[in-house]
Amino acid sequence: MSFFARPHYTSETTDFIATLKTQRPELEAAQRAGRELLWDKRIDTESKAQGEAARVAQQPYVYQTKSDLR
Repeated sequence: MSFFARPHYTSETTDFIATLKTQRPELEAAQRAGRELLWDKRIDTESKAQGEAARVAQQPYVYQTKSDLR
């Protein structure tokens, strides 16, 4: 055993989550479904390419309006 080894420790939060997952095994599937709904989206590469092609170059000074001052 190493000099720096500590006894196995789990926090109250870790114990709570482990208990909750054993009591409600469907919870993890529901979490995955929620993540898929909000975050795991397929990227439409065609729409992304069209958006990048439609981008307009920004002026050097953003707040200056374009005018014909000759």
